Amino acid sequence: MNENQSYPENENPYFQSEIKVPKKSKSTANDEANECMPLNKYIAHCGICSRRDAVELIKKGKVSVNSKVEVNPAVKVSEADDIVYEEKRVFPQKNLVYYLLNKPKNFITTTDDPEDRNTVLDLFKGVDTTRLYPVGRLDRNTTGLLLMTNDGELAQRLSHPKYNIKKVYQVTLDKPLTKNDFDKIAEGITLEDGLAPVDEIAFVNPKDKKVIGVQIHIGRNRIVRRIFEHLQYKVTALDRVVYAGLTKKNIPRGTYRLLDEKEIIYLKHFK
Repeated sequence: MNENQSYPENENPYFQSEIKVPKKSKSTANDEANECMPLNKYIAHCGICSRRDAVELIKKGKVSVNSKVEVNPAVKVSEADDIVYEEKRVFPQKNLVYYLLNKPKNFITTTDDPEDRNTVLDLFKGVDTTRLYPVGRLDRNTTGLLLMTNDGELAQRLSHPKYNIKKVYQVTLDKPLTKNDFDKIAEGITLEDGLAPVDEIAFVNPKDKKVIGVQIHIGRNRIVRRIFEHLQYKVTALDRVVYAGLTKKNIPRGTYRLLDEKEIIYLKHFK
């Protein structure tokens, strides 16, 4: 992108998603269903939590394998083993669900809040949210795309830094962004916790220097807001418009939709 780049609506990269689906043979699918796997991976497949969180859960002695408490997350197990969590035998989930939510303001990105504030789960009326949790986070006042699922394995994959998941934000500022500051952001701002690289930056509308599109892959806390605050701008609105190739097109604010099969396969198998 360059400083003055703009797009017709049907060519705007914020609303485009090219998803290429890898082919998988039937034999490969069957092998995956019957394979032995590390215990933390098995727990993630059960929809209990992500693989990373499962490691801590297992080390704390919360899981038993064949009637014995198992504290080694790497021990190999399969569906033939008797794996128990919270006094119930658990199995890899067969009915995994994937929702794409267009989060409004004033909702916390968590499954539970001790202060009894609104959480993103409150937006899922009539949906069983027992094992549903968000992938990543959005600040309370940040709007836009949030993936919700009970697939712990996918949540772990999308959260891992090595996959460089791309996210595009539309940023509205309290004053026009100067060319000098535009160039500084494009080159990479150094914050208190290190360099904050931006993959791409552009004005959404060249006539309005207060609204900027920013693409990043890093996932540090409040990173987009901090980049602009570092240069003495106040972010008055922040909206995530693209996440991992998915857009919020046709998802009104405060609503959600199920991912289709093509999108799910793409998320699970992209490199």
